[in-house]
Formats: sequence, structure tokens, C-alpha cells
Amino acid sequence: MIKKLDKLILKAFAGPFLLTFAVVEFIFLTQVLLKYLDDIVGKDLGTLVILKLLFFLSVTIVPISLPLAVLLSSLMTYGSLGEHHELTAIKASGIALTRILRPVWLVSALLAGVAFWFNNSIVPKANLKAFSLLWDVRQKKLALNIREGVFYNGIPGYTIKVDKKVGPEKDILMGIMIYDHTQKSGNATVMLADSGRMFTRFGGQYLGLELFRGHNYIEQPDARDRSASSFVRQGFKRNMVTFSLSSFNINKTKEEYFQTNRLMLNISQLFKSVDSTQKVLAHRRRLVPLQLSGYYTYLRFDTLNQAAYRRVAAWQVPPQRLIALNPAMAEQALSRARNIESFMGSTSQGLFETARDSAEFRIEIYRKYTQSVAVILMFLIGAPLGAIIKKGGIGVPILISILFFIIYYVLSILGEKGGRELEMPVGVGMWLSNALLLPAGLFFLYQAYNDSGLLETDFWRRLAQRLPSFPRLRRLATPVAE
Repeated sequence: MIKKLDKLILKAFAGPFLLTFAVVEFIFLTQVLLKYLDDIVGKDLGTLVILKLLFFLSVTIVPISLPLAVLLSSLMTYGSLGEHHELTAIKASGIALTRILRPVWLVSALLAGVAFWFNNSIVPKANLKAFSLLWDVRQKKLALNIREGVFYNGIPGYTIKVDKKVGPEKDILMGIMIYDHTQKSGNATVMLADSGRMFTRFGGQYLGLELFRGHNYIEQPDARDRSASSFVRQGFKRNMVTFSLSSFNINKTKEEYFQTNRLMLNISQLFKSVDSTQKVLAHRRRLVPLQLSGYYTYLRFDTLNQAAYRRVAAWQVPPQRLIALNPAMAEQALSRARNIESFMGSTSQGLFETARDSAEFRIEIYRKYTQSVAVILMFLIGAPLGAIIKKGGIGVPILISILFFIIYYVLSILGEKGGRELEMPVGVGMWLSNALLLPAGLFFLYQAYNDSGLLETDFWRRLAQRLPSFPRLRRLATPVAE
């Protein structure tokens, strides 16, 4: 049964958590959009496509947003309780700090479980939807944008140039020139018009150009003399030209093409990919000695083969003498050594790429666990630190949260890079940030449990006095009587 104390703390935590989670989602979503901004701008995608892309991308960043939201909201919650002396009153009634932290701790553990399920079940599907849609957006051409005095070749098979665009909607064109390349015969067909009107037809699937007072110029080859040609000039007062705009639509790519990517797989599928990659790596390693054997010459040696004995004995002289005795043999050996070096270089690079692919799949497996555990870790840092600093609001908590999250993020990137480049075990690299920040969280919890003034000057002065191995530091920390 939830007691009044738990309701008070959870109510104080719920508001900041929802607010900070929304803000963090917005910040990370903005960062992702800036990354793909060049692929989106200027393509007239439509509101529905943009909303779908924003939704799928926002789902993919939930696992990284939850830890920061928990860190900031827990720090704000307990900092505000300490700032308004509610935390002191609760402690004065005989309730330990661990009991005060318990409701938010349980919520954080629940959020960690939800984050793991979300990361394993929902995020792969959202990644599949988001990146397949993003691929289609990248393949889509820029929106139709015919500018004044510039040749426009965005419509397949045609090049259009207009001197001026007038009218309230810029749909009246002056000085129109159209090159027709649909026959793939160069600039054999040219259309000129004094003016025209531009509009869309059949629900925006086609572009219509109604031309006025112009001529068509068509170059026709001479059937009797292939090197000669003639021009045909046709005049018109009004001419209607229609262009297909199908190339400006988004072509839906089958999602099956993206399903083998590691970002679109859950844990069981990732384990299967790791197993298959490891089998391929082991098979390639077993083939290396067999492939190397072709670069060597083997001689059968026994007591009866005196010629072979003398030949092998000749090889056991210094290289300079061997070159002088048999230059052809030395050149052959040098050529084989170069071939071995080249083969081993390409083979080792291939083995490294296969091992890195295996590491990539294992990184995604560990990521689903580490990002979930990070939710509890951030609570372990934020809640005791909020009780120590006794500052609520969005000032000091935001600064401290950003500091610790940057540390966590940098350590995560370094560990992931080390695992990907095989500089350290993948598990060590992926758990590096959590392992290094866990002692800090336990230290803050210990200090908050003992009501330590961690951010006060007296705390550090007393700490320096307890260090006998640093007498100078202790002397500096001791106040001097005036």
C-alpha cells in the first residue's frame, strides 16, 4: 500500500520527469534532424511524411533520453525537497534517507525494465520504419523549382529555361526555352515561346505548360547524306506541353531490404547474426594455412636424395652469397615473399572486417542492457546529489545533469569505439561508462546518507586534515590564528 510519503515524493517526481523527458526528446530529435537536414529540405515531402519521420525518429531516441530525464528529474525533485526543508523535516521524524529514496528508486527500476523491453521490441521496428522512409526521402528529387535565367533539368528528358516569372503565384512565364532530350539525340529539338502559363494537372501528377507565340526547331538528319542535316521550323500561337512528375514522388522501398541491418534486430536475432559471423570468421582463419601452402616449395629429403640435400644446404648460406650463387633462385624467393606479404595484408584486412562486423552485432546486444541499467545509475547519481546540494528549479540541477551526462556519453563513445576497433573486449567497452560512474553514485549516496556537506568548504577542509600523508595540504587547510 502506498503511503502518504510515497505519494508526496512521487507527485513531486512526476511533473519534473514528464517535463524533462519531453525537453530531452526535443533536444535529441533536433540533433538527429540536423544530421539529416540536407536530405529533407527542399523536397516538398508533405505534412504526413514529415510527421511520420518525426514520430519514428523520436521513438528511436527514447532509450538515450530516459537516463538523462531520470537524472535531471530526480535531482530536481530531491533538490527542491531539500531547498524547502521538507527533506529535513522528514529526516527529523526518524525516516532514513534510503526510505525517502525508495519510491523513486522503484519507479526508476520499473523505467529500466520498460526501457529494456522498449529497446528490444519497439526500437528495432521504429528503426526499420525510420531508416527505410529516410532512404526513400534521400532518393526523392528536389521539389520542382524553375528559377529565372537558370537552366533547370530536374524533369527527366527535358531542360527548361525561363527569363522571367510574373504574377501573384509566379505561374506566368516569359521567354521560355525547352530542350527535348527524350530521343537521346542531343539538342535536336528545341521549343521557344514568348510567354506561357505553368500549372499542375491530374492531382499534381503532371506539370502543364501552356505556351503562346513560339516556334519548334527540329533537326532532322539527311537520309542520303548522314553527315548532313536540315532544320524544320514550326510556328504556333498556342501549344500545350505536359510533363510527368512521377520522378518527384516518393517510391516506397520494401522494408525487407533493411531487415538484416543490426539496428533493426532484437537480441535473439543479434545472437544469431553473431554466431553466423563467428562461424565465417573461424572458417576463414582455418583456410589461411592452406592458402599459404601454395606460396612455398616443399622438397622430400632422405639419405638417398643427395641432390636434394645439396640444394637445401646451399640455401643455408648468407643471403648475399646465395644471390651471387644463384640469382634466379633469389629473385624467385623474393617474388614469393612479396606475394605472401600482399596475400597476408589483404587476408588480415578481411579477417579484421569480419571480426569488426561481429563486434558491431555484439555492441548492439550490450547496448540494450547498458542503456537500461543507465536509468538506475542516473537515479543513483541524481537523487543523492539533489539531497546534498538542496537546490531545485532548473538552474544548478541542469548544469550538474549536463556535466554527468556528458561524462557518461563520452565514456560510452570511447568504450564503444574501443570495442568496435577490437582495442578492448566489447563487453568491457560497453560497460565502461556504467562501471566508472557507479562508484560516484555510491559515493554521493553515502555522503547524502550521512548528511555530509559535500559542496561546503568545511567538508574539504576536514577531509584535508584527515590526510596525514600530505602535511603541507593539511597545514594549508588549518586556519591560522591572527
